[in-house]
Amino acid sequence: MDALRASYGDSSSDSDTDELSPAAENHGEVPTSGKQGKESISLPPPPLSLLESIGSTGSLDVYSTETVTRVRNFPHVDGNYALHVYIPVFIPLLAKKEIACVLKRVASLVPNLHLVEADIPLNILCNDDQKLDHALGKEFHISLGRSVPLRVHQINSVVSMLRQKLQLHKRYWIDFNKWEVFVNDDSTRSFLSLEITTSGLSEISKQIDAVNEVYKLHNLPEFYKDPRPHISLVWALGDIRTSLKRAVDGELRKLRAGGCVQNRIFTSKFSGIECKTGNKTHKICKLPDE
Repeated sequence: MDALRASYGDSSSDSDTDELSPAAENHGEVPTSGKQGKESISLPPPPLSLLESIGSTGSLDVYSTETVTRVRNFPHVDGNYALHVYIPVFIPLLAKKEIACVLKRVASLVPNLHLVEADIPLNILCNDDQKLDHALGKEFHISLGRSVPLRVHQINSVVSMLRQKLQLHKRYWIDFNKWEVFVNDDSTRSFLSLEITTSGLSEISKQIDAVNEVYKLHNLPEFYKDPRPHISLVWALGDIRTSLKRAVDGELRKLRAGGCVQNRIFTSKFSGIECKTGNKTHKICKLPDE
């Protein structure tokens, strides 16, 4: 955001955004679009070169010709911090090319899609292969629990209990093998995601159960009853699951007919579990040395 502020000039900061954790993967954060008042002026998009300054876990909050405002699904309260428990995932080089091919085709059919976390319009990224490849190289997340508000005095207890429950795990392989569309609870955002339906599903389900136990002991809302682990790549405003899924399925059929798409999109080795409270990241799971 420093680069973004430099592009537009200094502006007042929002204390709420300082405490946001990555929530796109579990659909806990909802943007709304529109003018904030009669005097508000829509700013032009910042230069695409700003993407180069984003780290692997960094993000741009705004990258559009229209005003896009993020709104959390719970009100901000002083002393509360957004909690998010997740498995970090990086997409392998070869898989990025196949994924980029699918995203370009979908972006040509469905308007107003944005890359998750960076919130960059997908159609802009698709005009520059290097920028799209760079954007897909950032860290994505498999959520193991809901993104929820946590009181400051609960942080140490939650982190400590998560470490006790999830301290040691063997490495295992995770297969991302299904393109799927998800919609958040209040149907304000749709997500194009890569779902896990085979290898790794059993292990992740057990980890979700362990996180639920910790949440329950702290009176926090548990995860979905029948969780479907995934990473989300792209989001759009509103419930557009029908049109988005139709576009994805149609393009995948074409690509498979030409032998361009494999049943397994990519495989990733489980590398640990992290917990984010506000802007602080806690390492939860220790893996044995290989």
